[in-house]
Amino acid sequence: MRNDAERSPEDLFDGFPEGLALCRAIQRAVCAIGEATTKTTKSQVAFRRRRGFAYVWRPGQYVNSAVPAVLSIALPREVRSDRFKEVVHPSAGVWMHHIELHDASELDDQVLGWLAEAFASAG
Repeated sequence: MRNDAERSPEDLFDGFPEGLALCRAIQRAVCAIGEATTKTTKSQVAFRRRRGFAYVWRPGQYVNSAVPAVLSIALPREVRSDRFKEVVHPSAGVWMHHIELHDASELDDQVLGWLAEAFASAG
């Protein structure tokens, strides 16, 4: 997996080791699915193929939250699950599903399946 940005996940999660550990766990999960690029900005780590399909961010930057990381998964359909904190429809054909993550054990088969679906739809 390439990181096309000069910033790194370590920059984004500086001082937040739990969030960095979750970001790295998500990165390993994406690598297991297939080839993708990453781009770290001031607000998130984006995983991309032809377009972005997953994003990891630290909610404490923008909202009052003790959650170490949020995983946002872009799917071509709405998935209903109590696991999602929020689901939004930012554009035609894209549903963004936000999952608050507390530890890597939450990256189970269900979440990995959603990531694989997002990966496939972004190609």
